[in-house]
This record gives sequence, structure tokens and C-alpha cells, in this order.
Amino acid sequence: WVTNSTIGAVGGSNLPSKSNFHHRRGIDALTGESNFDISEWMLIHLLESLSGREAALAMLCKTTVARKVLRAAWENNLQISNARMYLINASEHFGASVDACLLVCLLAPGATSDQCKVYPGLESLSSDTVFGYRAGRLVVDPDLYDSKGHLSEGSSPVRWRSGIKHDCARVIELRPEGVGHYRNGFGEKVRLEATYLYPMLKSSDLAKPNDRTSRFMLVTQDGVGHDTSQIARQAPLAWDYLQSHAGLLDSRASSIYRNRPRFSIFGVGPYSFAPWKVVISGFYKQLAFRQVGPAEGKPVVLDDTCYFLPCHTREDAARLTGLLQTQTARDFYESRIFWDAKRPITAGLLKSLNLLKALADQEGQALPIWSAPKSH
Repeated sequence: WVTNSTIGAVGGSNLPSKSNFHHRRGIDALTGESNFDISEWMLIHLLESLSGREAALAMLCKTTVARKVLRAAWENNLQISNARMYLINASEHFGASVDACLLVCLLAPGATSDQCKVYPGLESLSSDTVFGYRAGRLVVDPDLYDSKGHLSEGSSPVRWRSGIKHDCARVIELRPEGVGHYRNGFGEKVRLEATYLYPMLKSSDLAKPNDRTSRFMLVTQDGVGHDTSQIARQAPLAWDYLQSHAGLLDSRASSIYRNRPRFSIFGVGPYSFAPWKVVISGFYKQLAFRQVGPAEGKPVVLDDTCYFLPCHTREDAARLTGLLQTQTARDFYESRIFWDAKRPITAGLLKSLNLLKALADQEGQALPIWSAPKSH
């Protein structure tokens, strides 16, 4: 079971050329939306070559890869007549801690099947579940989706946002140790002004029963691409601290930091500083929405493992949280979530629900009953 990183670690040179073969647009092409396995490209290429012919394809792969391959096939009408996934124990057979399967695709000229049966094992004769393709996306429960699909029509009055991305937690995230003093991920105790420090929450914090913050984030910008040199004037201690770790910050690998002001962060804007937020972790295997308010006299910021709706008031946050916890909203999301994915909850998933339509479906009214921040 070989990965890109394994090949790189042993000095291998037979890595494929990287390209945006899914044709993702804008920032999606630079971040997680463009991630793919080598096997994903291989399987899609094979299906493209076999489309329009009587053929069968069977391949062992990760379940996440199998779903991406089928999505691409259904998206491009590759004439699959029957698709099946037989789950296997990759830990037992390959020593790999991943969810894996035998993907079987039967192809035939003119075929238009858009569903895949999932079998619990290689020798299983009956499937446990069926997932499919609806309106340009994969759905884990086609029947449940069909009953709630109308809730995705139109656009919501508020927009889901991801937390701040910085890719240097040991420098940017700090724990308080006395007034004006903080300890970073290297164990260094430093003195910093409060000007650019904000209480923060991560996914691991959201799993706890309360939303008490235990660390701060050094937020170097209030908008993507904004000038950072002003930190030197407004918070010289923070600037000196950033300069002392410039080597790490300057060497961050992601292309989103290229040609940006020094010490840039990403996923930051006026919405990041909304006083109230409805938040959820992208990693945890549950639909757990909660409201978060200010701490230490400042708005709480989230890291990029979290998603949130920005709100002006506690009442707005409470109302939205209550709406997202209704059975209507839960059924809508549950019909679309593959819980075995590395990040089962994404911004794309969250924003697919039109909150006004969910409200109308739940309460029989379609008028907005909250006021989203103007900065959303």
C-alpha cells in the first residue's frame, strides 16, 4: 500500500505529473478540493477508455477513492450499467488503516445507472446500503435525499465559512501564562501585546462539553492579502516574535502563501471577527452544531478544521443553531454525509442547505427571522 509521501521518502522519482484534472476553479484547485490519489486518476482513465463498450472493471482501492471515481463517471456519463462496492478489512490484509473495498463496475453502451450497492464483505450476497448521484453530487441515501432535495434550491441568507488557515500551529497558536505572557508549541515563553491575539477554538475543543477557550491565535491580517507590516508599528513585540520564527513561516509549502505579504494567513475576513458564531467540526463523526460567543472581551476565532456561520447577536446564533438541530436539517445532511471520509463535513455540504427553505419546511414560514452580519 504505497502513497505519494512514501515514494518521496524513499527517493522515488516515478510520481505522476500534478494537474487540475477535475477542472476545479479558483481556490478549490489550490486546496483540499483538488486532492486525489494516483489510483483515482487511473480508475477514471480506465472507465473513460471502456465507456461505450461491454466491459467489466474490478479494483481494490480506498472507499473514498471508489466514490470519487463513481462521481466522475456519473458526472461524465461513462455508461456504467451496474456498480458495486464490496468492503474489505484493509488493516487485516494490507496493514493499512483505511476504509477499503473491491470496486466493481459493469459497463454497457447506453447504460445510465447512477447508483452503487454496498456489500459488507467480498462473499456477501446482499447489499447493506445504496448510494447514488443526484443533482451533481454524491448522496449516501438517495431515497432520503429525494424527500429533502428541494431544501438545496436557491441560496441562503448567510454563508458558511471555514476557520483561519495558517499551517504553523507551533508559532501561531499560543497558551496564556500570566498577564501578557504566552507559551508556544515549542515550549517557549514569550511576551506579546494583545492587539493581534484572539481566543480560538479547534475541532478538538468543540468535542468538549463547553466552549471555554484555552489558547489564542496570533491573527496577522483582517483580510486575505492585507498588509502585515503595520504589526511592527502597532505591536512590536508580536512583530519581533514573528521575525524570530520567520524561517518556519516563510517555508510553509502551500501555494496559497506565494506572492502574499509576509506572515500571511488565509480564510480570514470580517466574518472571522463576528461576535457570535454557529460552529461545527469538520472532522468529528457527528452533526454537532453549537453557538459560540465572545471570550476575553474579543470574538472567538476558529482554525481551519472548523466551519461557522457568522452572527451579530446571541439570539441570531441561538435561532440558527436550533434550526440546524431540527430533524428536517439533520435528515437533509444525513442523506449526503459519508461518515468514513477523512473530513465528512465540508463547507460544500453545509452550504448546500438553504436555511430559509429549511425554516419554511420546519415552521411553515419563509420569512427570515435573523439578521446576518453585513460582512458575510
